Amino acid sequence: MVSNPFVTNGYLSPHYFCDRVEETKQLTTLVTNGNNVALISPRRLGKTGLIYHCFEQSTIKDNYYTFVVDIYATKNLQEFVYELGKTVLNVLKSRGRKAWEKFLNTISSLRGNISFDINGNPEWGVGVGDIKVPDFTLDEIFTYLEQADKPCIVAIDEFQVIADYPDNKVEAVLRSRIQKCKNTRFIYSGSQRHMMSEIFVSPSRPFYQSTSLMSIEPIDSEKYVAFAQDLFREYNKEITREAVIATYQRYEGVTWYVQSVLNALFTLTNTNTICTEEEIEPAVQQITDQQSFAYKALLFQLPSKQKEVLMAICKEGNAANLTSSSFLQRYHLTASTVQAAVKGLLEKDFITHDMGIYALYDKFFAQWLMQQ
Repeated sequence: MVSNPFVTNGYLSPHYFCDRVEETKQLTTLVTNGNNVALISPRRLGKTGLIYHCFEQSTIKDNYYTFVVDIYATKNLQEFVYELGKTVLNVLKSRGRKAWEKFLNTISSLRGNISFDINGNPEWGVGVGDIKVPDFTLDEIFTYLEQADKPCIVAIDEFQVIADYPDNKVEAVLRSRIQKCKNTRFIYSGSQRHMMSEIFVSPSRPFYQSTSLMSIEPIDSEKYVAFAQDLFREYNKEITREAVIATYQRYEGVTWYVQSVLNALFTLTNTNTICTEEEIEPAVQQITDQQSFAYKALLFQLPSKQKEVLMAICKEGNAANLTSSSFLQRYHLTASTVQAAVKGLLEKDFITHDMGIYALYDKFFAQWLMQQ
């Protein structure tokens, strides 16, 4: 039994995973029937958790090698190949010597950079700079995936970042290799709907019509009530339906925020007591207090104009028409200032832009800002 059943980082097991029954069935069915899938939804709604949950289904767990590659921080094909190779080796290490030896024998271009620990297990000693010819190393990794003794499923998290790589041929490079794969299926997970749509729906792009498209919505609120109350009871605690619903509605059902607040509420609730709606504000305050130092550091790095625009968007909540006269007058800004600041804030992930609406990426950061 874990100390707190409301997971905010990673994936523990199906027991600590809320609902997504239909989505799990759909995604599992698609990839096990030969389809590549583009999984698209806003950030923090639980895409990565859903992928790990699918990989725990016996249909996949017993018959496939599965890899989840996070490329969010990558800037080019070289870094992409680095993350892919590192992930593949780390997964295969747990599958036994036969599995990882076959991989090492295939990636001859990097074999000299692989070290071994005292138990004889391989360590990824490769630096990004060691990948001299990314295309060649990528070919080697794909060769392994196609020759592996089990079929493979590769999930690439935050896939839309490849559109920002300086080499605009990367999409074509990946597509040309993926379309030849017979032993490997791919899940492309992305949170920026506009960019993901461009990649997969635009006729001029290499991935056009190459995948099944799938999106996820917030989990049903009543499913969350049952999930939360069951887990509280396992630890001889109670939480009211009203408390769960209020938490859910406050964060529009976005999984990570709901889980984070439930995690804090669970911590604040003693054994054999009932957690009520009145505990939500102290719980959220506890979260923002814990992050206060990091938030101050984030704010300090912003130029003054970006800070002004960030505060304006924060006060609006969900902001549209940022260059309208009413918005500019309300916050004493100019159109040129807003346009320049928004570009910088989007690049630094302080704000999101979806369907014409601008909002702060981190809702806890937004609450902390409103208190300053």
